[in-house]
Amino acid sequence: MKKYLNPSQEEWENLSKRKIVSTSDLNEIVKEIFTDVQKNGDATVSKYTSLFDGVSIQNFKVTDAKIQEATNFISDELKNAIQQAYSNIKKFHTSQKETITKIETISGVFCWRESRAIETVGIYIPAGTAPLFSTVLMLAIPAQIAGCKNIILCSPPDKNGVISPAILYVAKLTGVTSVYKVGGIQAIASMTFGTKTIPKVDKIFGPGNQYVTAAKQYAQQIGIAIDMPAGPSELLIIADQSSDVDFVASDLLSQAEHGADSQVILLTNSENIIEKVDKAIAFQKNNLPRLDLVEKALENSRAIVFDSIDEAINFSNFYAPEHLILAINDAENKAKLIENAGSIFIGNYSCESAGDYASGTNHTLPTNGFARNYSGVSLDSFVKKITFQKITETGIQNLGKTIEIMAEAEQLLAHKNAVSIRLKKLQNG
Repeated sequence: MKKYLNPSQEEWENLSKRKIVSTSDLNEIVKEIFTDVQKNGDATVSKYTSLFDGVSIQNFKVTDAKIQEATNFISDELKNAIQQAYSNIKKFHTSQKETITKIETISGVFCWRESRAIETVGIYIPAGTAPLFSTVLMLAIPAQIAGCKNIILCSPPDKNGVISPAILYVAKLTGVTSVYKVGGIQAIASMTFGTKTIPKVDKIFGPGNQYVTAAKQYAQQIGIAIDMPAGPSELLIIADQSSDVDFVASDLLSQAEHGADSQVILLTNSENIIEKVDKAIAFQKNNLPRLDLVEKALENSRAIVFDSIDEAINFSNFYAPEHLILAINDAENKAKLIENAGSIFIGNYSCESAGDYASGTNHTLPTNGFARNYSGVSLDSFVKKITFQKITETGIQNLGKTIEIMAEAEQLLAHKNAVSIRLKKLQNG
């Protein structure tokens, strides 16, 4: 990790940069593949699956028999762990259901709001260097609770042309409607337009690399809703003398192992802490099987010393991390100062891995600074909010004059007349 001491605010912008691929290059690749999929459907999907995933697949849909068969390849220990995570995630997201409240804004005028599930949703599950079956839990559970009729899952196949049994097991557990062996840009394009095999969806969810993120953003431009721009994973830790440096090092490594384009940031008020964390990282990382990815991610990561924890918090708000760990004194009160973060972990024992898997919160979160204006996935992500109003005879009499005056002021006389005609009929009995 590169070390910086008391950087000025003028340097913050540069220190907040993530590793990115040229946008113009990305957009050209995305546009080309989208156009090809729109014109040629499954044939194009097969072509790019062969090109990018190195496997030839003719039938992308995973059969019910294969999904059922996957159960046999999952140990009881893993099944029990998944069931515990499922229970916690379901409990937390079920708590987000809204109670319908009817408000009488003026006598005889009633207003309220109700949720309706998005009918068909597509969930993208990364599986490049690791099959993220946990992401199926995070996306399919709230979709299931919301009542989405069709939950379409796309995930890249391995070199043998199959999807991880763990992904298939969780898909069945969470009520996924259908599963397809398709990844990358071509998966997003398939769900955007629909092909003979893969259905068109109303909204696309799921994290991915910068190619998948660019594809989702392109899909949004042509009319398909997305959850958020969720790209390579990132973690920021604020640590002081009360932190456990072994814990801090383990958390930094846990995010670095996601991939070479992941980024981890350590902020502290003590240069001594950085030195201790560096030693802990050096000791712990050699036991990791994904060491090559970890070291590449650490090359793009930073350790920064500030004069105070409050200044570190200011930088964190500027950076707007996907994950934020507060390994500091009085962490719960300091958390009130956080304005921008996807998810916050308070105290030494709140490891980010808990949120990734089983505490109950969602791990599909905004990255690359989008935590300034996006929220993580929740139950609300899978529904539309529809407002209702019911106006009685008394209500239109109480509100009518106000509407007439405002409509006339805007010179929209048909609007005024829609009220006036009702008031006259009531007046005439």
